[in-house]
Amino acid sequence: MENFKIRINRGIISEQFLKRSISDFHDACQYISKLPYKRNSDKNNILCVFDDLGGTCSTKHATLRKLALENGHTDIKLILGIFKMDTEYTWKIKNTLEKFNLNYIPEAHNYLKIDDEYFDFTKPGSDYLQFKSKLLIEREIEFDEILDEKISFHKDFLKKWIADQNIHCSLDEIWNIREQCIKDLQGNDDSEIQNSSPVCYLNSPEIRDEYKQ
Repeated sequence: MENFKIRINRGIISEQFLKRSISDFHDACQYISKLPYKRNSDKNNILCVFDDLGGTCSTKHATLRKLALENGHTDIKLILGIFKMDTEYTWKIKNTLEKFNLNYIPEAHNYLKIDDEYFDFTKPGSDYLQFKSKLLIEREIEFDEILDEKISFHKDFLKKWIADQNIHCSLDEIWNIREQCIKDLQGNDDSEIQNSSPVCYLNSPEIRDEYKQ
């Protein structure tokens, strides 16, 4: 992965890292990945991961994208992906999927693309390969599009998926089923959490609420 020095007087995100004696992109990525996974008080505030000392896949990667832009590295892209959340991915949602005769639920996740490589800094050990084979679609977004744009893109995809797959549920019903799947994941023990994609770090009510978007 490419690296660069964080320069002074480049922007508010660069300033926050430099205040913490973090002087390059690699160290910034490690710092972000080690912050607790938690819901942010205001996702529209680009400084929220520093104010809250933690963040989600959205806010963490938006921070890194903004850092790259401030330092002239536009090739570091913020990606929004929709992937199949199924029983192979996590058995915790098996009963809910079976109850509604679904093979999977499309779920959203954020990560970075640098040249032709993908990187996930949601938590230490996060890896794009954990969900790559289940990706349905992905697109580039900007650091200030992680709230409304992410939800809109996710719901638009679900509408098309419902029609294409002849799913006998409305969008609202599918969204509620998705929320139930997220609640199901709250039973994850530590070993499952360590071996699953960052999208499934849902072992507290705070994190569950974040995935209600």
